[in-house]
Amino acid sequence: MTRRFGALVALGAATALTVSAAPAQAASSYVALGDSYSSGTGTRTYLNDGTSCQRSVYAYPSLISASKGLTLNFRACSGARVADVTNTQLGALTTSTTQVSISVGGNDAGFADVLTEWAQPGWMSDCNGAIDGAQSIITNTLPARLSTLYASIRAKAPNAKVVVVGYPRIFQGEDCNAFTWFSPAEETRLNQTADLLNSKTSAQAAAKGFTFVNPTSRFSGHAVCDDVEWLNGLSNPVSESYHPNVAGHRDGYAPLVSTPLTGSAFRVSSATLRQAERSADRLATQQRRYAAADATISPEQFRAPDLTTAEAKAAARRAGVDLRSRASIDAADRAWSQRQAEARTSSP
Repeated sequence: MTRRFGALVALGAATALTVSAAPAQAASSYVALGDSYSSGTGTRTYLNDGTSCQRSVYAYPSLISASKGLTLNFRACSGARVADVTNTQLGALTTSTTQVSISVGGNDAGFADVLTEWAQPGWMSDCNGAIDGAQSIITNTLPARLSTLYASIRAKAPNAKVVVVGYPRIFQGEDCNAFTWFSPAEETRLNQTADLLNSKTSAQAAAKGFTFVNPTSRFSGHAVCDDVEWLNGLSNPVSESYHPNVAGHRDGYAPLVSTPLTGSAFRVSSATLRQAERSADRLATQQRRYAAADATISPEQFRAPDLTTAEAKAAARRAGVDLRSRASIDAADRAWSQRQAEARTSSP
């Protein structure tokens, strides 16, 4: 805020009134917690806050706060698990916090590792083992972690409206990326796992009286390889892969989260975008205070298939694949993916 002190008493009085009004603005205190789906990974533009959290002014917390005039403390960080939110983010909550949003759980289930496994050709991957492990964590381990976390949020921010944000389905039966090998059957299981994660998260949110927002329907028609993508496919840099892009936050998440969080709908405008962009320096300065704590969070990142490794070459030899031939690679992938799908359906 710029303060001008002149000789005129009226101007001085007006300035004093402006300063005294600042605490009222602070009463609308919004804390954004969670992982990369809240921080804005995938939007390609990030705060210079001295961290690897990949926080973006184009992420839905920034857009909502800019639209509604909220004071944002942007704690969400790429790679965060439930324990990371507890250890590094909950300190931002106070009895004055009025709004909280949070997305977390995907990293606990190892979703980046699952995508990494399934993106490989079927002859060099264990798709069923990877997804079975993730689903086991989601079903048997994650609910208790979320229950404890949500109880801590309520204890630290007893007066806040809390919105728990789910995850979209990444695929709609198509993989148009040249260097990944997701079959339609594999995409179905991945989407089922996202649905399972949303279901378990929603149940824990409801038990604490929090609002859960499910992005599945809103992102329908905007998955990877759809005509209008709100989710990145395989990207460069690879950290952008399989995350909401700018449109995903602006047109997908922000309208979905705004109404339950603030009580009013979100409508994007050039003024909102400019306001969000102007907040970059303030947010970066604010989040630098937490840089040491954020450094304890290990980024979870999808890894693109690499068919030049010794492991890949050994798998190719076992499967009779000619790595010099894309036709050979793809034909073997289809055969092995079919075998894994059949093994899944035939198992007790």
